[in-house]
Amino acid sequence: MNLSIRPRRNRQSPAIRDMVRETVLTPGNLIYPLFLQEGDENTPISAMPGCQRWCLADLVQEAGEAHALGIPGVVLFPRIPDELKTPGAEECYNDDGLVPRAIRALKAAHPTLMVITDVALDPYNSDGHDGLVAADGRILNDETVAVLCQQALCHARAGADIVAPSDMMDGRVAALRAALDHADFTQVSIMSYTAKYASAYYGPFRGALDSAPKAGDKKTYQMDPANTIEALREAALDESEGADILMVKPAGPYLDIIARIRDASTLPIAAYQVSGEYLMIKAGAAAGWLDEDKVAMESLLGIRRAGANMILTYFAKKIAAVL
Repeated sequence: MNLSIRPRRNRQSPAIRDMVRETVLTPGNLIYPLFLQEGDENTPISAMPGCQRWCLADLVQEAGEAHALGIPGVVLFPRIPDELKTPGAEECYNDDGLVPRAIRALKAAHPTLMVITDVALDPYNSDGHDGLVAADGRILNDETVAVLCQQALCHARAGADIVAPSDMMDGRVAALRAALDHADFTQVSIMSYTAKYASAYYGPFRGALDSAPKAGDKKTYQMDPANTIEALREAALDESEGADILMVKPAGPYLDIIARIRDASTLPIAAYQVSGEYLMIKAGAAAGWLDEDKVAMESLLGIRRAGANMILTYFAKKIAAVL
């Protein structure tokens, strides 16, 4: 053994470790997902400790506090009242709906805050699916894409900076780009959920929005967790159709997918640390088995190390304060 070569010399002090550190995590890499609901009250989410569905006024305040910590943007997820859910999901493109009102309020209060919106039908669809459902249970692709275009235009009119289609319908990125450009919203970006897997990690999120499918599952449109090459195909398609940012969801169990798409594309990569990932850390910390701040920080650093430029995480505000 050649003891003249000692890698530990580069680990011996905080100053040296800082200088040779290969991956850096800053608040600027974080995006804060926020749940919102109608009314004047906030509702804690039992399956996601520390998270809640915000009323509009408190949503604006929470987003402002996060932005002051250096977080550049938020992404919005609405809990839609049951009486507004329909098979055609018409509420998703109501210009006076919950999300457009939230966008306008956020942009008015915090002009430099980046507002990202989820483009999918599951919060609005009485069937609980990301797409329109045929009488025989099939998820209709092209008909869904037409509605998604109306939804994206609604968000753009309200002032959204980025629309994020999470539906996994074929061809939706090209259709959204054409619709936005035709309406002179060429400045609105598309953050495509490129590799969204049919994951068991989404459970707490669906409970928070009451958006679980009423029948069947999402395996005919979300990706098989066993597949890797398929993610590269999806990435190539989304890039060719005009996506500005490619997203992988979930993040932690799919670090290999983040890395492979990073190697295959020059576009920025986003990754979503989803509700199940968040809950496991929270539960471990609540039981006294984990240090929440340290494990959350390490998990996010791992996602950055895999190649993600930006991370959607419920820890965003907490970790930004630590950083």
